[in-house]
Amino acid sequence: METAENGVILIGENKKAYHYYSIVDTFEAGIALEGAEVKALRQGKFHFSDSYVDHQNQELFLTGFHIEAVPVFGKFNPERKRKLLLHRYEISRIIARSTEKGLTIIPLKIYFKKQHIKLLIALVKGINRYDKRQKIKEKDSRKEIRHEME
Repeated sequence: METAENGVILIGENKKAYHYYSIVDTFEAGIALEGAEVKALRQGKFHFSDSYVDHQNQELFLTGFHIEAVPVFGKFNPERKRKLLLHRYEISRIIARSTEKGLTIIPLKIYFKKQHIKLLIALVKGINRYDKRQKIKEKDSRKEIRHEME
């Protein structure tokens, strides 16, 4: 876990999201967890694969976020939907923007902020194969320039 000066401790990051999507907007959300889930997160027993944010009845839920059950701390459903905690105006804004064509909501990072667990969610748009290739070419050229400068 990484520690920053402002009291934020990074638990995990969805690195594949930066490769497959272009980020339109980000939001910080709290997440409703049970005690055993918090302990599993502290141990790093989770993964972002196939997780996304879904909306139902003007509420946002994190779906597909897998938290492994640690036998010592009790049993829970590792794939259950977890409610995201946001202000009402933020939720309505996110839902309105997510209904636009091609936009979806995914989690980017999970971290401790003071004593609370926060989730950084993003409105994203899928990247085409051509765009991925272009991004890789730009990254390689920056790497070569940096290497020649040294």
